[in-house]
Amino acid sequence: FVWAMGLASGFPAGAKFTVRLRQEEQLTRIEAERLVCFTNSSNPLFLFVAVAVGFFHNPQLGIILALSHYLGNFCVGIIMRFYRQKEEKSYTKAMTKLPSIRQAFSQMHRTRLKETRPFGSLLGDAVLSSIQTLLMIGGFIILFSVVNKLLFHMNITVLLGSWIGGILHIFNFPDSLSLPFISGMFEMTLGSKLTSAVENASLFQMTVMTSFILAFNGFSIQAQVASIIAATDIRFTPFFLARIAHGFLASIITILLWEPLYKGDKYSVNPIHALPVSVSGEHASSLYQNMLDFGPILTIGFLALYIIIFTKRLFKELS
Repeated sequence: FVWAMGLASGFPAGAKFTVRLRQEEQLTRIEAERLVCFTNSSNPLFLFVAVAVGFFHNPQLGIILALSHYLGNFCVGIIMRFYRQKEEKSYTKAMTKLPSIRQAFSQMHRTRLKETRPFGSLLGDAVLSSIQTLLMIGGFIILFSVVNKLLFHMNITVLLGSWIGGILHIFNFPDSLSLPFISGMFEMTLGSKLTSAVENASLFQMTVMTSFILAFNGFSIQAQVASIIAATDIRFTPFFLARIAHGFLASIITILLWEPLYKGDKYSVNPIHALPVSVSGEHASSLYQNMLDFGPILTIGFLALYIIIFTKRLFKELS
């Protein structure tokens, strides 16, 4: 369930649900640390619409980016299976049984019966929680974007870029990708956008770099996860190491999938000479434009709803 919600909702849904399960003592500390490492990922809408269409103007890239991102996270989950295995206590008989759909539905039914809050209260709590998470995400994005800009104006980014450029030369990547890479280490959306704008790099090189940036998540999202899991005894170090592993795995998978999925006749388009988005992907372009038009209105609407619900509950508590 946590993995599915992480795939559908994006960051940091996986961390939020993992923390909740840990607080309810449905998971051990080690199990929670394993779970949080592979249940946080970008949602498909962001990969296909924002990155592939919005940044690269190439809808077909979404397939490669999504497969490399999700398969890489799946591999991280397999690797984390062996994390601290010796320290883990012996499993009970129930834990050694094979997964059962019947048992899963029974557990879901028992959990539902334990919930005694009325529907209105549940809906209000859901709105409050989602808006609080939205504000936290926006705050971290702004914070790390400002830090990234400060480092650029202090010429620290240029200094780091010269070192990163030397490493990129080993893999036959151009130096111009070093600055987008550093930006992506802080904020993945900004890094992906800057990577798509590099002119002297091939589409293949930009896609591999973007896959790494998206998998690493950036310090902005890592800080979001750290702030969420701080309410429990879940350690942050395994999550950070998993992000590095995910970055390399996603890049390797992108390299392996490039030849069969992109270099066919209908995929052999260079982004510099690509058709406009409105021509190459009408449906994706329309969806992206709708996000730009109605996204702010929807956000302001939910913020207003959040203020109303929060104010009503505050007055009720005071009275």
